[in-house]
Amino acid sequence: MKSASAQDTRGVWAGHEPVPASGAAVPNLTAGPLEGQTRAAVVQVLLQRGPVTAPEIGAELGLSAAGVRRHLDALIEAGEARSARAASWQHKGRGRPAKQFQLTSTGRSRLGHSYDDLAGAAMRQLREVGGDAAITEFARRRVQTIVADIDPVAHPTVDEIEHTADAIADAFTTAGFAATTRPVGNGVQICQHHCPVSHVAAEFPELCEAEAQAFAELLGTHVQRLATIANGDCACTTHVPLVPPTAPPPPDSD
Repeated sequence: MKSASAQDTRGVWAGHEPVPASGAAVPNLTAGPLEGQTRAAVVQVLLQRGPVTAPEIGAELGLSAAGVRRHLDALIEAGEARSARAASWQHKGRGRPAKQFQLTSTGRSRLGHSYDDLAGAAMRQLREVGGDAAITEFARRRVQTIVADIDPVAHPTVDEIEHTADAIADAFTTAGFAATTRPVGNGVQICQHHCPVSHVAAEFPELCEAEAQAFAELLGTHVQRLATIANGDCACTTHVPLVPPTAPPPPDSD
């Protein structure tokens, strides 16, 4: 999986110190006044990589298994994280699938959504003045600003589609969406683990629709939005097929 850079989203967990960049050493974070910083680091991994297992969090941050579980238990008790068994296709080897952890909507809400009220009021006014077409055009221009530096796929090969999907994830991470890509079956999924406009998008789904349309145009293939944070899901997930659908056989000429 291609992970978003922790440096791009560090410090967004209200009330805590900035989180070290992904992969950086985090020495002695489980003691004394740095307890809150450790919790913030765990939250950052859940945000950027969830669903993720406790051993994966420990390896990412250099924490002991006991230390990771203590923070996960506290987050679950507060309703800010949840656990579930890994899907069968993700499980390798014998035994029960490992537990995976991810943030809940309550946990993500603590990341903050700047100027939600102002943005919502502005868009309601825009709709009154220009109608639905004005909202659609605004949403289109907004997403085009985010992906302005990405060239559309010229030849829809697997490598080029994957490369462009990674570029889209990078662009959305820079814009504050903590986006990643991951292979799933015969496709790749673009996952946005945070949405700084989710509260507004819940009222104006045109924002989400414009993103999916931009993905399809850049990737040169049909994409399918499987989930959105605005609808209460844990991430905005867009499936991108890497194998073109098989054309139906021609009708009999009898």
